[in-house]
Amino acid sequence: MVNLFRPGKPSPRLERLRNLSLFVNLTPAELRIVDGLLHERDYLEGEVIFDEGDEGQAIYIVASGEVLICRPRQGDARRLAQLGAGTFFGELALLDDSPRSAQARAASACQLIVFFRDDFVGLLDTHARIASKILRELARHLGARMRAMAQAAGADQQLL
Repeated sequence: MVNLFRPGKPSPRLERLRNLSLFVNLTPAELRIVDGLLHERDYLEGEVIFDEGDEGQAIYIVASGEVLICRPRQGDARRLAQLGAGTFFGELALLDDSPRSAQARAASACQLIVFFRDDFVGLLDTHARIASKILRELARHLGARMRAMAQAAGADQQLL
């Protein structure tokens, strides 16, 4: 007998999403709603995901492979970060439409999960509780990054 009221085993993609800090507080039902808004994109090694100065339209989650965040300069790129599976970048695009502050490029062949700002705004309108949970985790992430930058700046000042 099939139980229609008990959800089946989550898909590998849902399991992967459940392990991301951005979605950690979502219930299985909420996660399925968010999953319906996400898109997958594949990039080849060296392919530009977005350029510095582009309008931010989405947050990207690394499902597999690696992404290089850099500031391109003539002849060379200044590396800011190299991100692997389970990390996300471009998160400010969910909050505003400011230009990208750096370039994102595939450091290896990679698969990214993309959450477009328009879909997130729609989620705010239709499922405010889910969107607020995501925003709370996003705020925690941004706060941790700001603290790390402040500590690094303090360490740099001590070296002078």
